[in-house]
Amino acid sequence: MKLHLNGELREAPDLGTLADLARWLELPAFGSAIELNGEVIRRADHPATPLKEGDRLEVVRLVGGG
Repeated sequence: MKLHLNGELREAPDLGTLADLARWLELPAFGSAIELNGEVIRRADHPATPLKEGDRLEVVRLVGGG
């Protein structure tokens, strides 16, 4: 499956949902967000949000510091 991830075309295993993507990327349970084709998707909706070939995703992780 080819996905546009943070502006880069990436080959990924067959991922069914955003929850699968989050596991594949090892995203933390808190402090991250996923935008799918221009829309931020609530974490509660990740398991029911399907992925398809060519989707455009932006993934951000919060980083603490000072």
